[in-house]
Amino acid sequence: MRNKVLILNQDFSAIAVCTVTKAFLLVYLDKAELVSKANGAVLRTVSTSYPVPSVIRLQRYVKVPYYGISLSRHNVLRRDNFLCQYCGTTKNLTLDHLLPRSRGGETSWLNIVTACSRCNSRKGDRTPEEAGLQLLQKPSKPSLQTFLQLHVNAYNEDWHFFLNVSKK
Repeated sequence: MRNKVLILNQDFSAIAVCTVTKAFLLVYLDKAELVSKANGAVLRTVSTSYPVPSVIRLQRYVKVPYYGISLSRHNVLRRDNFLCQYCGTTKNLTLDHLLPRSRGGETSWLNIVTACSRCNSRKGDRTPEEAGLQLLQKPSKPSLQTFLQLHVNAYNEDWHFFLNVSKK
């Protein structure tokens, strides 16, 4: 039950990702309908089997206030695809402020990137340009849609249609 389920609003727009357990309860309590099943997987009780959901749609439209993706270490790592933004390695990852905090740099989506400890130490209290480092990609603040699209392949291919992602 470690799989994730995509939750769609009544208008089929993606609004969240939840656990299989929560999605099953929403369907079982008639608060949502099953749109797509996981490949042949079932949840079993003593007398009944239920399909494991992959995508569900809420029965009623829910106005969801959007506050943005929270800035956290894990979300920055996910945004940067768990790669050092200077050398591309996946080992010993840390977070690096492009404009160091000691020089007035803020902790924001546009000033933080994933860096391996080696590149982070090499950069030190300098900007990437001063340290002779070049970014693989410019940092950006992700939207919910782009954040879900970043990792759609890690989940079910049924999500592609609802997130407007072409299959890779």
